[in-house]
Amino acid sequence: MKVYFVSGLAADSRVFKNIRLPDHCTPVFLEWIDPQKNESLKNYALRLAAPIDTSQPFAIVGLSMGGMITAEICKKYKPACAILISSVPSSKQLPFYFKAAGKLRLHKMVPVAWVKSAAKYKRLFTTESDVDKEILRNIIRESDDKFIYWAMDAILKWKSDHLPASYIHIHGTKDEVLPIRYTRPTHIINKGGHLMVMNRAGELNAILKDVLADC
Repeated sequence: MKVYFVSGLAADSRVFKNIRLPDHCTPVFLEWIDPQKNESLKNYALRLAAPIDTSQPFAIVGLSMGGMITAEICKKYKPACAILISSVPSSKQLPFYFKAAGKLRLHKMVPVAWVKSAAKYKRLFTTESDVDKEILRNIIRESDDKFIYWAMDAILKWKSDHLPASYIHIHGTKDEVLPIRYTRPTHIINKGGHLMVMNRAGELNAILKDVLADC
C-alpha cells in the first residue's frame, strides 16, 4: 500500500528521514507546489492531492501544516488511514491567538526573513541530533519566502468546522507551536515537541506500525 506524506510549513520530505514504515507500505512524498494567488488551504490541498492513486487503498500522513492539508484531502478522498502528526484536524482546534492574529492581520507585519532566522536560531536550544539540526537549518534556508508568506496567510484564514470521518492524531505534550491543550489527539507522545518526527521517531514508528497494520 502506498503511504503519501505531506510535510510541514518551510519543510520538505527530509523531515521524515527517520520514519520507517512496515514492509507492506511504500512511501510517496507529495512535494509542495506553487500556490495560486489568494488560494485557500482547501483548494491548495485538492491540487496537491492530484498525484494520489485513489483507485487503490492508500494512507496519508501529514505533519503540522501537512496535517491540515491531509484533513482537507480526506473530505474528498477516503484513505484507508489518515494520520496527523503535530497538527490539528480542524481550524476550531487552532490556538485562539492564531485566530486573533489572522483577524488583526499581524502576520502581514512580520518579514518572512525574520521568521526563518528565528526558526534557525531556535535549533540551538532543541534536542535534535547535530545532523538533524543541520538538515533542518538547510531546509529552512532553502524554503521559498513567497510560499511561507502564502502558507501563513492560508492557515490563519482556514475555516474547517468538521473533523475527518476517521483519522489518527499523534501529538506531543511539549508541542510549542500547536499546544496540546487546544486539541484532542488520539495518541500522545510524552514530552514530544513539534518536530518529534525527527527526535522521537522510534515512538512514532511503533504507532505507525500498529495503525498501518489494520489498514
